[in-house]
Amino acid sequence: MTMTTPPRSSGFPRRRLPAMLQRFAREEDGLVTLFAILMILLMILMGGVGVDLMRHERERSRVQAVADRAVLAAADLDQTLSPEAVARDYFDKSGLADYISSVKVEEGLNYRRVTVDASRDLNTMFMSKFGQDKLHVPAKATAEEKVAKVEISMVLDISGSMRENGKMANLHDASDVFIDTVLKPENADLISISVVPYTAQVNIGQDIMDQLNITQLHSFSHCVDFDDSEFDLTGISQTRSYEHMQHFEAGFNWNGYHRENTGRYDNIYNPGCPKQSYEEVATYSQNATALKNRISNFQPRANTAIHLGMKWGVALLDPSFRPINQAIGGDAVFQGRPAEYDDIDTLKTVILMTDGVNVTTRRINPQAYANKDHYRHWSDYPFYWWLNRNVRSSEHYRWYTTKYTATQADNLLDKICDAAKAKGIVIWSIGFEVTDHGASVMKNCASSDSHFFRVEGVEIVNAFEAIARQINQLRLTQ
Repeated sequence: MTMTTPPRSSGFPRRRLPAMLQRFAREEDGLVTLFAILMILLMILMGGVGVDLMRHERERSRVQAVADRAVLAAADLDQTLSPEAVARDYFDKSGLADYISSVKVEEGLNYRRVTVDASRDLNTMFMSKFGQDKLHVPAKATAEEKVAKVEISMVLDISGSMRENGKMANLHDASDVFIDTVLKPENADLISISVVPYTAQVNIGQDIMDQLNITQLHSFSHCVDFDDSEFDLTGISQTRSYEHMQHFEAGFNWNGYHRENTGRYDNIYNPGCPKQSYEEVATYSQNATALKNRISNFQPRANTAIHLGMKWGVALLDPSFRPINQAIGGDAVFQGRPAEYDDIDTLKTVILMTDGVNVTTRRINPQAYANKDHYRHWSDYPFYWWLNRNVRSSEHYRWYTTKYTATQADNLLDKICDAAKAKGIVIWSIGFEVTDHGASVMKNCASSDSHFFRVEGVEIVNAFEAIARQINQLRLTQ
């Protein structure tokens, strides 16, 4: 009989092993603790990454701010120190001297551009655990001061009301400050100034008149009368027919003097068209001394036609005037002016100043201004002075026509200002001790509300200086 040996016992009942394995598989107490520890470690690491990123941004902002200030100061054309030395000094004073890696300076006739590179690497504290040992801190800035080519028309009121409150003397001072601020040695051959003095009219001078299609009636003065439609246009045509304005004084008082060797009288006190050489338009000059000397001779006279002054101020910025400029000569450097409107290197701007408002202006009836004897007669005697002594008052109206009412003149000023702004001309306007109506008219002409100044007394000097400083615009370009 064969005996079978039973298998060796493992010490556990065979049928209980599956049950224990099942209980072990269901046990979860230790797993929660391990997961929590893992998440805490991840949060610490992520928080560390955030700290590194915050340090990076704080450092970038700090260095960038210093770089911005440094290039602005270094690029200033008014400062005479080395641009690189100025930029490095800013970093040194901020305790960041080691940060600056390069300073690039580019200079030309009319500009200075300074670029500072202060980029560097920042050592990380936590991101190095992931293999990122450094973060790059970009800190680069560029600033440029550029004096572009500038064409300026100074349209200045020299009407009779400028004799009050020392206004003419204040205008002289303000103009001097403006010219000296704009025409600096470093701006040579870049900035031209034209001066347009106006009263009831604008004396353009014989040279300009010779280039226009005008039948010259007399030689006493050189003013042009325009049709209303001309105020929708910025230019002056060499082919379109214009009218030579009559030369007379529309006054009630006689202010004459004996003409040499004739025994006759010649009225020069207040003609509607200025006749003195210093009252003529001055074109495209950078001669500060000559410009200031001319303006210093201005005397208050006649009444106010702002729209006519503005018409000529704008015309001197319109490219159609270039052949006239070339024909009359002047500064050889500016023979190519006015530039085209789309010339991105050229700024065109008008500074329009008045101390009053437009008034009604009249002309002599053409029948009484028809020949040389008439021209001579009305150059000798004030118009209304003569009428009061020779014509019944009920018949006076037959002797004159109204050229512009005050409202009409305001409307024409609006038109020429709008036409100029549409061409990109920047208009600054100054209301010098004006009424509310005068301020409204001038403000409407300006390029924006911030381009209008309403001033009293010596404040006009500050206004002209503030405008002049806009010529050089320092800008952060990067």
